Amino acid sequence: MERLEAPMQVKKVLTYLAVAFVVFYLFTKPAEAASAVDGVIDGIVHGADQLAVFVTNVLS
Repeated sequence: MERLEAPMQVKKVLTYLAVAFVVFYLFTKPAEAASAVDGVIDGIVHGADQLAVFVTNVLS
């Protein structure tokens, strides 16, 4: 059981560090953070559009 606890602790610490970094980034560089989020959303929309084109071509 000891072997499973160590990786879980590392995962928990890495998660907390990632959240702390995001919060720090939001407070210190809000314009850049907004731009990053906008870029991610644009990427998701583009991917969804490409998936819709693929499905349309497969089904027609």
